[in-house]
Amino acid sequence: VPSVRCHGSLGEPRALFALPSARGPLPPPRWPVECEVIEETIKHIEWVPPEPEPFCQPTGPEQAPAAPSKEHGTVVYNFNPAPRGSCFTRARVGGAPGPLSSPAAPLEGPQDTTLLFESRFESGNLQKAVKVGPYEYVLTLRPDLYTSKHTQWFYFRVQNTRRDPLYRFTIANLAKPKSLYNEGMQPLLYSQRDAQSRGIGWRRVGADVRYYRGGGGGGGEEPAAFCLSWTVRFPHNGDTCFFAHSYPYTYSDLQHYLQVLVSDPMRSQYCTVRTLCHSLAGNTVYLLTITSPASAAAKRVVVLSARAHPGESGGSWAMQGFLDFLLSAHADAQLLRRLFVFKVVPMLNPDGVVVGNSRCSLAGRDPNRAYGAALCGSFPSVWHLRAMVERVLVEREVVLYCDFHGHSRKNNVFMYGCDGGGAGAGPRLHQRVFPLMLSKNAPDKFSFPSCKFKVQKSKAGTGRVVMWRMGVSNSYTMEAAFGGSTLGGKNSHFTVEDLKSLGYHLCDTLLDFCDPDPAKFQQCLSEVDALLRQRLGREPGSGGSWSDISPSELES
Repeated sequence: VPSVRCHGSLGEPRALFALPSARGPLPPPRWPVECEVIEETIKHIEWVPPEPEPFCQPTGPEQAPAAPSKEHGTVVYNFNPAPRGSCFTRARVGGAPGPLSSPAAPLEGPQDTTLLFESRFESGNLQKAVKVGPYEYVLTLRPDLYTSKHTQWFYFRVQNTRRDPLYRFTIANLAKPKSLYNEGMQPLLYSQRDAQSRGIGWRRVGADVRYYRGGGGGGGEEPAAFCLSWTVRFPHNGDTCFFAHSYPYTYSDLQHYLQVLVSDPMRSQYCTVRTLCHSLAGNTVYLLTITSPASAAAKRVVVLSARAHPGESGGSWAMQGFLDFLLSAHADAQLLRRLFVFKVVPMLNPDGVVVGNSRCSLAGRDPNRAYGAALCGSFPSVWHLRAMVERVLVEREVVLYCDFHGHSRKNNVFMYGCDGGGAGAGPRLHQRVFPLMLSKNAPDKFSFPSCKFKVQKSKAGTGRVVMWRMGVSNSYTMEAAFGGSTLGGKNSHFTVEDLKSLGYHLCDTLLDFCDPDPAKFQQCLSEVDALLRQRLGREPGSGGSWSDISPSELES
């Protein structure tokens, strides 16, 4: 593993060898040596369905079927690279050396209808598949590497499909008691044949979608596990299909995007791509600096990051939408580049993304709880991001910090901010203004009532809380639901385009928020004040201090 250097110049990170050059091949991802990786490159087309994809009719937990028994089936896929108790040692390109094992059971002939499973590719996650009926499978996800938990993200391939039968899949070891699958969310399916012949990409599928408590949790060592079950018909015979929890966005996808960016003579004039640091596996953590080449002397700074949690792939689509707009020729984008310096870390946890983790890095812990006491050797990207913001704050104001995440239990888009209580009305109301403005700019996606500002003890090590304590008063986590929107008459799943539009709406809101004419800001400030008074049962305009009201009372 390349050594992680935590000292040296306090200036810009140097341009290092692993930057995506305009010409030549991209540096391939580095994997822990336990991980086997198939040679095929997995690529998906980008596609937006012509009509909204509505939520399906949710089935209540009281209708949960008896979980199919894995004991009575046939194991048709089994691959677990890191047994419990192991920890990360080293990485290399291509993962495990030597020939690949055969985790999938071979077919007995053309009449054998068994599905062929595979997930040994970037961001893939499937540990085991058991065939329990002619067209029914019970699946086990691989926990985050070097942990025994955090099962949520799934992404795997199936081959040898049949068009007519109704298949049932049950993932039997999910970690969270509540899920948007209870609210009508559906899994995603990608058909290679439909992509090639009809230009159709990822789409929502699944009837009889259920999320319910399964085995475990009966007082033994195993924690309670939850099951996700759905039925589906495949569109073609003999197709190659993929299932996923959310639209995949891999480390290689990011590198390809950055390669196109640095080879564009226009956009590369105001966007530099540097190495912030290297991950534990030696993958490059990229830092983008975006501003117009004119004097940056008095410019304020905006810091954005995404993919601390690798399973929250929607954050990468929102980040790409943000970069697409900010680097465009649009008049507002030009104005933003003139006004601000943007520091962007588009993928904080590339190792987690590469191996298909839900939440952790290869340290086996959650990077978004490590900002308070991050050790450079364990969480290099968190350490270097925090150090960069500390350096910037010596010279300039950081007007906004926003970390992009995904949410598995609440629909719509919303923000978490920081209200520590005790402060006067000014700061406590001010930090609610940006999310309120965003809700006005994206009324069909962003829910201001879903935003929360209380700083819980358990969140003390998150990026937003630590940046806020360092002096960034507008410090947020933006959460985009894995499901979709219930606002503005919608009741449908987010598309890739919806997620990308969040990046544009963030830019739009930044201009409103920093408008030299304070009218919009003052209007939103008055609205926030009135909303909170209404919540507390106080008369609008009745005066009274906010400093004696606890954050908990304001949230209730």
